[in-house]
Parts: sequence; C-alpha cells; structure tokens
Amino acid sequence: MGNQVEKLTRLNYNELPTTEPNGFDLEDDAPRIGVSYIFSADDDDEQEENIDVQTEKEDVKHYDCRNELESALYYRDECIYERNSRFGEVGTLSSENLANKCKPGDLVEFVAIGQYPHWAVYVGDLQVVHLQRNEIKCDFLFDASQGKRGRIVNELYKFRALSPDVVVQNAMEQVGMKERDICWKNSECFAAWCRFGKREFKTGGEIRIGKQPYKMKLQLSEKKSHVLDFQSLEDLIMEKRRNDQMGREAVVQELENHLNCTEDTENDYNCN
Repeated sequence: MGNQVEKLTRLNYNELPTTEPNGFDLEDDAPRIGVSYIFSADDDDEQEENIDVQTEKEDVKHYDCRNELESALYYRDECIYERNSRFGEVGTLSSENLANKCKPGDLVEFVAIGQYPHWAVYVGDLQVVHLQRNEIKCDFLFDASQGKRGRIVNELYKFRALSPDVVVQNAMEQVGMKERDICWKNSECFAAWCRFGKREFKTGGEIRIGKQPYKMKLQLSEKKSHVLDFQSLEDLIMEKRRNDQMGREAVVQELENHLNCTEDTENDYNCN
C-alpha cells in the first residue's frame, strides 16, 4: 500500500460511505470502506441462517487468530478496548475445553472465518445467556457455540466489571426478551452491557450530537495505522465487528481500494 495508507490517517465517521449489510454496494461488487448495519437488527444472526454445515466446519478448523486486526478504541483520550497481538497468541478453544475454564460472569466470544463474532455471558452449569435472532436466550455453551471455537474475553474492554453475581443477574433478567423490547444492536453489545452495566452499550444510550468523542485505531502494520471518529460507542462497535468479520487482510485491501478510488477521483477533478 506504500504511502497511500499514510494519507488516510484519520477520517470523520460522517465522511464514510455507508454500505449494504453484506459490505458490498448493490451496483458494484467491489468492497468499499464504510459502516454497515447502522439500521439493522442483530448483525451476527441473519448470517447464521444460511451457513452451510460443511463450510462452517472447515472455517472452524482453519480459523487463524493471526488474521485478526489489532485495534484500540478510545473515548476522548482514554483507551476503553484493545485487541493486540498478545491477545491473538492466546488462541481459541473447543467448546468442551472452554466450558472447563469459564466462571460465572465471564464473557465468551465464539469465532469462525468470515462470520461475525458471537458473544455470550457464562452463567454457570455449562450455560450461557446471549442475544440470538432477536431474542435473549439461555442455552448450553455447546449449543450456543454452534461448533465454533471460543475464548474468554473479559479483558478486551477496559471498563470496571460488576461483580460476577450482578453480571449473571443482569443476563438472566433479560432471558425471554424478544424483538422490539431488545435494546442492544448485537450480541457483543448485550454481553458487554451485562458485565459492565454501561448504558452506552444500549441502542439510544447516547445522544448523537456535537463532537465525535470516540475513535477507533486500526493497526495495519507495525508502522501504519488508520483512525476513524464516531459519535457513539454503538456505532464504533458495529464498525469494529464488521472488521472482525472481514479479517485483517480484507480490511487492508479494502482501504487500499478506497484510497486508489479517491486518488482517481481527485485526479479527474484536477484535470477539469
């Protein structure tokens, strides 16, 4: 990408073209940089409806943490989330091994190639509470994983956690909630709210006016990074999850395509 990435040191959230939920423009099959799912429901549920079983097994088998994009989220100057190379080195576990390590109140993330990560709250007795298909459910960890590998992700968000009893209580009190009564955009927002209790994880939890206080720093390489500004934590999480689903290589390629397109447009304008 050369010096092109260096030119894209910071973009305003409002300057990004919004894409369709699948990450592609309806009239152009080329990937675009943008924020998906601004008006959608739970973004990791619709995708689960059409997963081919054999493909899912292959994705689970070959999932490589090294293709995860390192990122950090900031509220003003405070780091509130960080996924770095050390986290990737921890690796993932089968649902059986993961269950042996979980404690009530833990946050669990299930991952597979090309899919949105699915988050859940471990509540004990091999069970988790999670947001799936517009419903808050209590399922056995093995069933909630749908064959994906997983890991405990308590340390990704830097907020002070509530006590395990309160985390479990927060999760269990929502079980059975459906559709319009649900005020979380995806499984990650719900699970994080249960553990940290911050209203910012809820839909409408923040007023979207004035200066954009949130920033997301994507570490593209050892020396190159890319920063985006956001008005709400919810918007920021949705864009982060889109990058998680795409993987590091695809995100870097998308940025390169976007920069090339921007340069061509600028050159055409200058010629005129």
